[in-house]
Amino acid sequence: MSVVKKLINNMRIPSALMSRLNDTGGIIGVRMKTTTTTSSTIYALSSGQGKSGVAVVRISGSNASLALKKMTNLTEPVARKTFLKKIYDPETKEVIDKGLCIWFPGPKSFTGEDSVEFQVHGGPAILEALMLALSKLKFHPALPGEFTKRSFYNGKLDLTEIEGLADLINAETEQQRRQALLQADGNLSKLYKNWRTILLRSLANIEAYIDFSEDDNIEDNVLHDCNEKIKQLVDDLSRHLADGRRGEILRNGVRTVIIGKPNVGKSSLLNYLVQRNAAIVTDIAGTTRDIVELNTNIAGYPVILADTAGLTESTSDIVEIEGIRRAKEYAKTADFIIIMIDGSTFSSSQKSFDNFVKDYINELGMESLILQNGKLSSNCVCVVNKIDLIDEKLIDDLVNCQAVPISCTKEDGLSKLMTVLKNHFENICGNPSRENPTISQARHRIHLLNCVDYLSNYLEMSSKEEYDMVIAAQNIRNGMREIGKITGHVNTEEILDVIFTNFCIGK
Repeated sequence: MSVVKKLINNMRIPSALMSRLNDTGGIIGVRMKTTTTTSSTIYALSSGQGKSGVAVVRISGSNASLALKKMTNLTEPVARKTFLKKIYDPETKEVIDKGLCIWFPGPKSFTGEDSVEFQVHGGPAILEALMLALSKLKFHPALPGEFTKRSFYNGKLDLTEIEGLADLINAETEQQRRQALLQADGNLSKLYKNWRTILLRSLANIEAYIDFSEDDNIEDNVLHDCNEKIKQLVDDLSRHLADGRRGEILRNGVRTVIIGKPNVGKSSLLNYLVQRNAAIVTDIAGTTRDIVELNTNIAGYPVILADTAGLTESTSDIVEIEGIRRAKEYAKTADFIIIMIDGSTFSSSQKSFDNFVKDYINELGMESLILQNGKLSSNCVCVVNKIDLIDEKLIDDLVNCQAVPISCTKEDGLSKLMTVLKNHFENICGNPSRENPTISQARHRIHLLNCVDYLSNYLEMSSKEEYDMVIAAQNIRNGMREIGKITGHVNTEEILDVIFTNFCIGK
């Protein structure tokens, strides 16, 4: 008889808990906490493709040690120590290359399995011969992501850490690298596991209360304490979700659009920010008809920068009209808006800058998007171009009004603009830190929102004088399962573990 069966026979398991365990596969079918191993041994080139000074070939699986024994004559390698050895073909005994060999016995390896790494010269012929040699040992080429998948199944990484690892590999800016590194290091994982543990303990206490509330072993205030902890958790979850999608924006890039009237310098600014002549610049108004979208790095933040058609009502050109429509639609979904203004036009208007900006935005037809209570939205900045054509006193007035005066032609004021953009992007994306982990994936947000809904349902039901506690507790189980879906850990036996260790039921 299994240990679990013996525990069931000798201990009083709450009937409500038993019924739901049976619904999820039964107590007999719970997954025990053991390391998962696979029969096949896999190999792959883990470094980049093409010629290189050094190439890393990784092997993982129960027979990985054969690669050392058959190909290097290392019969008793020291774990995690580097050996410089000749690497042979296991059948012909021909030398393939001379390189570094490292032995990682499981479970202290990336995958949790026995692993070997060969670091050889990165020539195509060497790698081809090495791969052929490994196939002679009945090893199999690894599928995409198979090493990481084995690491997950063997409990070395959870899904958030795996996603962080993928983001780290794909990071193109400094801030993306920082966020991805924190996530790969378990920053989010620790937070979500802590929240899931709170729900796990609360559910175990409530399940015990359902069947044993009349026993002396259960304290009278256990239900009240559980409800208070769940209320606090809902508050914590809500604050975590109210982040303005900062982590997701940092991961995907800040969608930034440059808008303004024709011939104000939008394309010139785009070319400066991306550091190449990506958009056509002429003195002819309406040169840009469609959206020109490019990726760039501004102060370590990834930016998806869009140049748009000049916004004007004085055109009958059907192509230009369509370009204007697209520009306005793009601005509605943008994370940040740069409003370009012609400084010479402002100078000749004889208006205060505040009044000029309001009239300018109204003429663009963007007042509902950009103005909030008559003031510029926090996700916008006014950039006044062609300051080389206006009086210096007006330039001081622009600075006092929080505008950024520049000259794309003379390249004046552009360093100040970069500082302003950096501050705005930092506000939009946040500053990744261990103390304040951020949601980086849309799927995380979905599961957390579902969790809040379930816990709110529980609190609403439990606030009534009479309610079905068993049905109400199911909401906690569902909320716990939603968090488990984020990390990839959805077990059933953990509730029993808490009951057995925290309550002396049946002694």
